[in-house]
Amino acid sequence: MTDFPRFVAVSDRAVLAEFGDQIDTDIYADVLRLDRALAAQPVAGLIEAVPAYANLLVVFDPLETDHDEVSAGLRALLDGAQDAPEQTTARRVAVCYDGDLAPDLEEVARQSGLSVEEAINAHLSGDYSVFLYGFAPGYAYMAGVPEALQLPRKPAAVRGVPAGSVIIAGPQCLITTLTMPTGWWIIGRSPTPVLTGDADRPFLFDVGDPVTFERIDRAAFEAAT
Repeated sequence: MTDFPRFVAVSDRAVLAEFGDQIDTDIYADVLRLDRALAAQPVAGLIEAVPAYANLLVVFDPLETDHDEVSAGLRALLDGAQDAPEQTTARRVAVCYDGDLAPDLEEVARQSGLSVEEAINAHLSGDYSVFLYGFAPGYAYMAGVPEALQLPRKPAAVRGVPAGSVIIAGPQCLITTLTMPTGWWIIGRSPTPVLTGDADRPFLFDVGDPVTFERIDRAAFEAAT
């Protein structure tokens, strides 16, 4: 017996539709199913819907509706929703795993019981897709890191991590877009721009896009940056 899905009131203008409490592709499929159903048939007063790993935040106008009505509308949508065809674009991201561009790679390999080359190959073999944006502009959180590389966050964050760093923690992977601190493991650097500079489409990825990492050497990295 499961408590999910459940609909939780958030502040005076949102409902959180929860489908689970872990990163899981089946749970995320339910999130997307409701998100797509809501896009096709919005509930009254809808302002926006924000998908995450295991839930969907639905923001509404409290002058038009309330938590109970939105929750009822979401439940009805979910009961009638069909699995819609995925409207995604496969993305390819270049990554260089050389030396100073991957300061944590050797330690990740050591803790995983792998050689550096085996760790690189494991990362390249991951089944990645973008589950959500959060924390900082363009931070596209991907699930799909192979189990062999799934390490907890570092005990302490490191400052000054460059934009373009490919970082991992647990089953998650992302490409940093700003110079910021992180407690995730830095295993490479990508020249692939995530911030597009296009006001109409500011980020490279859409939620749901599958992502493949492709290894490049230092010369190719420097030529692209």
